Amino acid sequence: MFAFDKTILKLLHYSGAASMLAPWLRGRGVVFMLHHVLPNGGQAKGFAPNSSLEVTPEFLDGVIKTVKGQGYSLISLEEATEELSRGRDGGQFAVFTLDDGYKDNFDHAWPIFRSHSCPFTVFVAPAIADGECELWWKGLELVIAKSVHMDVELNRERFEGLIETVGQKRAMYNRIYWPLRYSPEAEQRVWIRNLCEHHQVDLDAVCRNQAMNWDQIRQLNRDPLCTIGAHTVHHRALKKLDADAALSEVLTSRDRIAREIGEIPQTFAYPYGDETSADQRDFDLIKKAGFKAAVTTRKGMIFPWHKDSLTSLPRFSLNGGYQERQFTEVLLTGMPFACFNGLQRVTGGIFIHKDKQR
Repeated sequence: MFAFDKTILKLLHYSGAASMLAPWLRGRGVVFMLHHVLPNGGQAKGFAPNSSLEVTPEFLDGVIKTVKGQGYSLISLEEATEELSRGRDGGQFAVFTLDDGYKDNFDHAWPIFRSHSCPFTVFVAPAIADGECELWWKGLELVIAKSVHMDVELNRERFEGLIETVGQKRAMYNRIYWPLRYSPEAEQRVWIRNLCEHHQVDLDAVCRNQAMNWDQIRQLNRDPLCTIGAHTVHHRALKKLDADAALSEVLTSRDRIAREIGEIPQTFAYPYGDETSADQRDFDLIKKAGFKAAVTTRKGMIFPWHKDSLTSLPRFSLNGGYQERQFTEVLLTGMPFACFNGLQRVTGGIFIHKDKQR
């Protein structure tokens, strides 16, 4: 997984170089992405391969204070979409979004948002809320954490070796993660269930322990600050599905959420959200399904030209390994994203430079 170099971020921060270019690179606003908000989130020592998906409540509180201090308006994703659509130039905005619908969003993130009167969107996958989704990345972590030796086959490749030390566990996790991530969706879920059953890890219990239930989702939705969005049914990468299956995941997710909360979700987040997980076919599919906006995990700020690609908006990930104010401030200048994207636009999931596609 790509990560910005911390030394370079610090250099950009302390040199002032990023701040000088901020007026041209930070755009109209930013859509933040979170997953878990937990006490000590992202700060675990030892083998914790998914800690980048966690931040502390204190860090979230600090980020909101930072954007407020810099003059950003705290608005909902729907309001941001409306501003972009109408070409309004009402100053910069900050939008907060959380993927998957975890219980800690209810317990720890919600009080922080309430304290700042900050709108936020939670993207819910119904199978997660039902406690029946294979959170395969967590299952793999738990199997490796409790094991001292691994000997498995995945996609005709054998993964074997001692995993007694933290280093060995990390190496094995990284070896298996990407082949498993890129596996066909159905095969991926069968493989991880078989692995977890063999090692006596209850995947459904893992999901139930981490997920908000529907009563909590309904309670959250009653807060005017909160909006519930869709995230497929089973947290599946749309690009790996044929068009009919992808559309079914989208519409079934939307309809199930509507039945549970009494409102039709208007926004969508692509599971995984990178170039390998969603492409132009899927952006068009989401638009056809009637969603007003959809967010990816592509890195970037929001610019006026995103009015033409509202179903493929980039986001700013709040990463558990970057929980320092200086990192947030330099990333908010937009310069690291501009450098990462080669000074090209991230529009519709396609890099565009001087209006020429490639």
